[in-house]
Amino acid sequence: MRRWSEIVFCGFGEPTSRLDVLLEVTRWIRQKMGRPVQIRLNTNGHGNKLNPNRNVAEELKDAGVNVASVSLNAQDQETYNEVCKPAFKDAYQATLEFITKAKSQLEVEASAVRIPEIDMQKTQAVAERLGVKFRIREYTPCFY
Repeated sequence: MRRWSEIVFCGFGEPTSRLDVLLEVTRWIRQKMGRPVQIRLNTNGHGNKLNPNRNVAEELKDAGVNVASVSLNAQDQETYNEVCKPAFKDAYQATLEFITKAKSQLEVEASAVRIPEIDMQKTQAVAERLGVKFRIREYTPCFY
């Protein structure tokens, strides 16, 4: 742990689906590290849908998360639904709302995976309208 400069919650699945665990582990990391370290959440931005009646961004900040990288992944709802196959019918709007709320609590960047279905210029324009940085992630095909 002494050499880590950043700790990232990410992987197959949405970390905020287990928000209480994420918060507990973040607080534990802050307690045990003994020095500043960046803690980043990679998220699809559905945290408020998964945890209704909670201020997810504020809870993340209070626990010690510094940065949220939100997978915007589309320039509009139709493309988002086609590419991401979300569990919620208003998931794209929920992602936009999460970005808007989170940017007052955390450093936020929106990202998208470079695939033919996604118009990167239009998606970047959405991120810019929301007032956050934008990063393009390159697609990595399954290797197993």
